[in-house]
Amino acid sequence: MKALKNPALQIGIAAVAGIAFGLIVGEWASNLKFVGDLFIRLIQMSIVPLVMASVIVATGSMNGKGAGGLAARTFGWMISFSVVAALLAWGLSTIVQPGAGMVFDGELDPALTPPEPTSWQDTVLAFVSTNIFEAMSTATMVPIIIFSLLFGAALNVYIARTGNQLVLGFFDQVQQIVLTMIRLVMYIAPVGVFCLLAALTGDVGFAVVTTALSYLGTTLLGVVILFVLFVTIVALRTRLSPWKLPRKLAEQTAIAVTTTSSAVTFPTVLRNAVEKVGISRRVASFTLSVGLTMGSYGAVLNYTIVVMFLAQAGDISLSTGQLVLGMALAVLLNMGTITVPGGFPVVAMFLATSLGLPFEAVGLLIAVDWFTGIFRTFLNVNGDTLVAMLVANASGEIDRDVYDERKTVAAESVDTSAAEEEATVEAAAVTEPA
Repeated sequence: MKALKNPALQIGIAAVAGIAFGLIVGEWASNLKFVGDLFIRLIQMSIVPLVMASVIVATGSMNGKGAGGLAARTFGWMISFSVVAALLAWGLSTIVQPGAGMVFDGELDPALTPPEPTSWQDTVLAFVSTNIFEAMSTATMVPIIIFSLLFGAALNVYIARTGNQLVLGFFDQVQQIVLTMIRLVMYIAPVGVFCLLAALTGDVGFAVVTTALSYLGTTLLGVVILFVLFVTIVALRTRLSPWKLPRKLAEQTAIAVTTTSSAVTFPTVLRNAVEKVGISRRVASFTLSVGLTMGSYGAVLNYTIVVMFLAQAGDISLSTGQLVLGMALAVLLNMGTITVPGGFPVVAMFLATSLGLPFEAVGLLIAVDWFTGIFRTFLNVNGDTLVAMLVANASGEIDRDVYDERKTVAAESVDTSAAEEEATVEAAAVTEPA
């Protein structure tokens, strides 16, 4: 009976029950969708304040040499893994040929008109919003994170000059309160997951999977290879037992694969990184917040496979330049798209029109996107945790007693003073005259 109190197990049981219920009752199960949507909205409404507070607190409290090292390691690992994901997707697609011989006779949804291709300069410009409140209202995460980074950096300078930490304390409390709010919402997670999967299964069923089995298989194979690579690198560099990871990642994995949303899973990932893995709160807040948009390795993998699939479906030979552009767009789109369900059609259409590929074939991919969404989100959320472990390990900010379950901590009460003192000492050492 004690095992049934485990949140991950409860969500897993609810997922299986939802699928079974949907198959039994059929289309009637769609009446339950609004309950699942309500659960998603309850999580979504906390994402913007949580991300902003997390980035501002992490950046505002960083000092000296340690701050630059943390940022450099975070961006370095994320960009490196994203490039590896794109290259792996190209290699697997070349070998498996998921789009070769595919027949797509379904009509494209008229609402999915091809978007106007934009240059990479326009894509980068869109990362900076002229109105941060507009970005907040639409949950456009990259401009929000950039604003929060700049705000946190300015706050850091202000604190160093005045010693006044009132604003930093305010955002720190906002972060803690939102995390507490998420805990309350997660009590209804099994109900929300049951309703979401019951409605989906009742409407679509499993028959849709067979139309793109090769595409799904290529994506799944890529996710497995990348995840094994991630875990291997983490185990070698941290010297922590990889066999303890499945239990620590179980809850966030259950939420990720049932909601197919990195954003919805983010609060759980942030809490588990501190409470179960032992990552310091300053590293977890900074690295995981940035990872919410930059660390979507599953998305990079999937978008590159989409490019190859569409080219193969249209019997188009991509030049080296087109291949490089396709992989670069996959990495950029990973940073520029919202991390909640429903963004794939726009991304797929953008890739098709930007590279001159047959966008009619996108309809087939959209039909099975819920399944590829499971694969993408699994790698996105767990990859971010593994990257955070690498970043924290480099600065000695993994509590090995927490990881080995010899002690417990709460995400709301993690003491970061030791890390801040160390960073201050480092800064003093750098500025002290010889």
